[in-house]
Order: sequence, then structure tokens, then C-alpha cells
Amino acid sequence: MEVINVENLYKQYRLGQVSTGSIAHDLNRWWHTVRGKEDPYEKITGVNNREASGSNDYVWALQDINFSVKQGEVLGIIGRNGAGKSTLLKILSKVTSPTKGNIKVKGRIASLLEVGTGFHPELTGRENIFLNGAILGMTKSEIRAKFDEIVAFSGVEKYIDTPVKRYSSGMYVRLAFAVAAHLEPEILIVDEVLAVGDAEFQKKCLGKMKDVSAEGRTVLFVSHNMIAVRTLCTSGLLLNKGNIEFSGPAGDAVEKYTRINSLNVNQWRKHEKFSAAPGNELIRIKQVQIQPEPIWIDDEIKITFCFWYTGEESKIRLAFDLINLHEQVVFG
Repeated sequence: MEVINVENLYKQYRLGQVSTGSIAHDLNRWWHTVRGKEDPYEKITGVNNREASGSNDYVWALQDINFSVKQGEVLGIIGRNGAGKSTLLKILSKVTSPTKGNIKVKGRIASLLEVGTGFHPELTGRENIFLNGAILGMTKSEIRAKFDEIVAFSGVEKYIDTPVKRYSSGMYVRLAFAVAAHLEPEILIVDEVLAVGDAEFQKKCLGKMKDVSAEGRTVLFVSHNMIAVRTLCTSGLLLNKGNIEFSGPAGDAVEKYTRINSLNVNQWRKHEKFSAAPGNELIRIKQVQIQPEPIWIDDEIKITFCFWYTGEESKIRLAFDLINLHEQVVFG
């Protein structure tokens, strides 16, 4: 059974402005609407590309988005920064409305879009748990039945009667996720905020999302952690500049995304001056080349180094570490 169905979804923003930014533009839109004509500003074709300056003030954050999600499915939504992932989740969570298109959602949605979402900073952790439960339509007795479980999962029991404005970002996320996951929504939407938590809590959250999906509830998960997406998600949605680049199995989506990113890797680095090159006064790196080009994780990789060497020794010993994006040493 489909619990989310999105058809021909578009979202347009005017850069740097609220609404269209002027009364004249608002009146122009209204006048076209009452005459049954197309919104003149929807004809603007500004591409959602954060790296390029545009020729107009309007941009399509999302264009022609079509997909559906079944009950119990875990959908991983991936893409580069600015691809439209968070905008899509905000529309599904009814934080903002689409410019045009149709969205059908069956069931209650609990969203964790950013640190502090749905929390009142002046209220305590305890009060915010009851507030969030009420927003989801739960009774006090239902919330009380889950209260101890929520607090135990969050690990902030000592501060549960402290106003959340005094929480660290990690504590905020701990409690917010615990509330969202335990108050039994039919659909759980989680943005990249889990990255704020420590490794132990991230592992705990991924396990909880697995449990939630096993219970027949649906999860939408946005993350730049491709291992987590591949492990947790059953299907994937790859966004690129506001468009769907790929929709299908999570593993295939991750592979396509990784391949696209590999094309942007700088595989040739050359230093013209000895003084500006990395190294020390004895030896510095002149140039580095990685082959093949572009590179893929399954390829046999060849790395070529050229050095400036100012010592008198004819032989030297070199050692290096391979470090991943999380600054962890893969081997050395």
C-alpha cells in the first residue's frame, strides 16, 4: 500500500526575498490567477545550481518530482548540498507548500528536519515530549506510556526538567529523535541532523529506524553517509539540481551518486614553487597524479608522486597514510 505519492511536484523560490518580494509581483500573480492564466513567474527557468550565478532572481528548487513510497519502506534521499533534499522533506512535512503539483500522504508524520524542530526553547524536555505528542494527536495517557522509554533512549534523563534552550545541539537531537521515533507516527522523516550526535547515538538511531520499518512504518532518511543509506534503506532517490537523477534500489542509487562525485575529484595536483609545496625543507611534493581517470572504488588505483629533494642522500624512505573523508586512517 502506498503511503506517499508525489506527482509533478515543483517548488520555486525568489532568491533573498519572502513571497515574490514586491506588491507589483504579487498583484501580477493574482491578476493572472483570477483570469485562469499561468503564473508568469513559473515560466522562469532558473536552474537550482548553487555554484553558478543566475540571470534572474527566481530559481526552481524542485522540478517535476514524481515518486511513491510504500508502507514499511525505508527511502534514502541523497544528493549534493543544494540538490533539493531538505526542500522536499519540508514540503512532505507541510512546513512549506509546493508551487504546483500533488502530494498524497496517508498517516501521521513525525519530522526531524533540523536541530530543535518542533521544540519550544523555554519549555523543559519533559514538557516538550508532551507538546510533540499532542501535535501528533496522541493523548496524555499514550504519551505517559512511552515517556520512560523516550527518556531512556535519549540519554538526557538528568536534564529532562531543564529548559531545552540550555541543551547542547547533541542533546537536542537525542531527545528530538527519541520523541519522533517513539510516539508511533506512521511516517518518520529524518534529515541530516543525526550527524550532530556522537557515533554511539548514530548507531542507536539507525537501529531504531530499522525497528520502526520492521513494525510496518515508513521512514524517509536524508544523509551524506552512504554506508548508512546502503545499510538501512530499501530504496533510494538521487536528486541533482532539483531533479530526480535516479530512483530505484538504495545500493544502485549510492553507486550512481558515488560515480557522479568521482568525476569531480581533482586527480592531478601540481605545485610550481618549492616554497609553496607540502613537505619540509628536505623534501616537498612537486606533483601527484591518480589513475585511472575518473576513478571508481573497484578500480586498481595507481598514484604517481614527483618530489623536490634537497638532501645529499641517494636513497630515502617514504611513508604515507590513506585517510577517508571522516579523517580516519584507512591504511598507512
